[in-house]
Amino acid sequence: MKETHPKLSIIIVNFNTKDLLSACLTSLFTHKKKEDQWEILVVDNASSDGSLDEVKSHLDQIGTKVKSIKVHLISNKVNLGYAAANNQGIRASKGDYVLLLNSDTEVRNGTIDAMLTYMETHQSISAATCRVELSDGSLDPACHRGFPTPWAAYTYFSGLERLLPHSKLFSEYHQGYKDKTKEHTVDCISGAFLLIRRKIIEKVGLLDETFFMYGEDVDWCYRIRQKGFSIGFYPYVSILHRKKQSGRANEDESIQKRTKSYFYETMKLFYTKHYRRRYGSLISWLVLFGIKLRSYF
Repeated sequence: MKETHPKLSIIIVNFNTKDLLSACLTSLFTHKKKEDQWEILVVDNASSDGSLDEVKSHLDQIGTKVKSIKVHLISNKVNLGYAAANNQGIRASKGDYVLLLNSDTEVRNGTIDAMLTYMETHQSISAATCRVELSDGSLDPACHRGFPTPWAAYTYFSGLERLLPHSKLFSEYHQGYKDKTKEHTVDCISGAFLLIRRKIIEKVGLLDETFFMYGEDVDWCYRIRQKGFSIGFYPYVSILHRKKQSGRANEDESIQKRTKSYFYETMKLFYTKHYRRRYGSLISWLVLFGIKLRSYF
């Protein structure tokens, strides 16, 4: 019997988020229709909470409901980081589309079908996201962003963006001047739900594994836009994002501290890679000093 080529490869990187991962998979299995051609790749970064055993048990319990989905488990002996683990999944996947999906998300009914239809009917869009909602129903600002140029970063951290959220001049970082109730293009979307064509990955390359945790999605979007490709925001369907549970909102203070360090190191890395030459030594010194100062608070 000829093997069916999957239309979509869903890649979920997990690190000690057993219960959240289980909820994420349940949301996928619940809404998946028989005719959907999906594969799911769970890449575990050396979790110590029994995540993989939970996934296997979960698959056994659901049984026939997931027979039409191929679920691949990749178990790493060490934590390779988010970018490297996603790249593992991408290399092992076969779908025409790749969806990066956080383990702390839950996908709502119809979201993936609608997003694939959007991509099929908008061939100019290279990558896209839906409306990513936080637990209180508000929009996760990371799914609708511009790039962190020195000016955009300044207006955000200084509070000018909050004062003038709909001004193009002062709200460039989260692009608040755009109508979030209608579909449009943005510069940057979140890796929590990032749907991309495989042919675009082949042109742009994989995620930059220098970004261990945080920022790999911003870097990827920057490279996509630098190649002249468009990124779409489609707000008519949504997912739930229980944000920061494995990082800066973790109950373990040592994990909080470590992930905060990654967060600010990522800022420096992105600026140095993409902006340092463009903005010169004085502005670059001020930006990097500002990042360092910010990391203390």
